[in-house]
Amino acid sequence: MKPESSLIIARQLTIVLVLITIISTSFSIVNAGERGVLMTFGEVQEKILGEGIHLIIPIVNTVQKLSVRVQKQEILSEAASKDLQKVSTNIALNWHIIPEETNAIFQQIGDENQVIQRIINPAIEEVLKSLMAKYTAEEIITKREEVKARIDDSLTQRLAGYHIAVDDTSLVQAEFSKVFSAAVEAKQVSQQEAKQAGYLALKAAQEAEAKVNLAKGEAEAHRLLRENLTPEILKKQAIEKWDGKLPLIIGKDTKEFFELDLKKIVKADKKGIETLSKDGGS
Repeated sequence: MKPESSLIIARQLTIVLVLITIISTSFSIVNAGERGVLMTFGEVQEKILGEGIHLIIPIVNTVQKLSVRVQKQEILSEAASKDLQKVSTNIALNWHIIPEETNAIFQQIGDENQVIQRIINPAIEEVLKSLMAKYTAEEIITKREEVKARIDDSLTQRLAGYHIAVDDTSLVQAEFSKVFSAAVEAKQVSQQEAKQAGYLALKAAQEAEAKVNLAKGEAEAHRLLRENLTPEILKKQAIEKWDGKLPLIIGKDTKEFFELDLKKIVKADKKGIETLSKDGGS
């Protein structure tokens, strides 16, 4: 192969490579959940590139892509409560870059790592220290939802100025010194025991009152029974309960039972006999 031919081939290959490079750098692909910051000679432009393929001018334009998806940042912080108790707090923050302000956050702060290190973490630390100082250690436990809500509001207001939206905050854990934790546990046990004692006392009082009312009711029932029971009623009840058998031994106590109206019994017997006689004669 002649040197001239080799030189021509080399030039052609170079041109092809240059063209491929130019073509490949003429497009920028922004993936789902991202936004592209368009820069012209390093200067951030107002236009924000959404998801998809975008045509750019090689060398002149560059694109910096940032995620606008929800991200989670968890941090462990130590603070002091209003009553000067040491509080170790673990908080999780769900946040995302506001899509329409991606160019501003990149221009003012930088990429996502810089946002976390320079904005997110310091904001969490400062908000926690400020809010924990407004509550006693016991209130941090008993008013957990209120504390969480105030943390959420404070971070939302603080980070909005940095083009960051807060989706949610979670007060994962709040730990205190062993001495304080033991004191809280002892207090809770004492309160539970007091409640149990009060319940037992109330139950005993109610049971005693119920017994008194029952006794009063029985006494009143007996009184009314004594007033309403006449000799005739007693005899009637005795007859209704009699099984028709005579006792083997009749003493003084059973005498009244047999003092019945014998005339009526005899009359009833005679009437029965006469009826049978008439039936037989016919």
